[in-house]
Amino acid sequence: MALNIKNERVCRLAKEAARVSGLSQTSVLEKALEAFLADHDAAGAARARRARVDRLLAEIDARMTDEHRAAIQRNLDELYDDHGLPA
Repeated sequence: MALNIKNERVCRLAKEAARVSGLSQTSVLEKALEAFLADHDAAGAARARRARVDRLLAEIDARMTDEHRAAIQRNLDELYDDHGLPA
């Protein structure tokens, strides 16, 4: 399968990367594309984790009563003094 790159800058970058790395231009482009896709997948996974965390936090918030919130605040007040230092 052939790929014909007509962008002079991309060709120069591929040649320079191949020279610096000692790899072929094809290998350099392959590694660059693999890294790009890995980063893209990592970003998507991070967004999915964040969405799950946000859903869980919303569920917890929906279930908490004012009494729960007051109890949490009392516990926090017992942990720290008026200066924010551990009690």
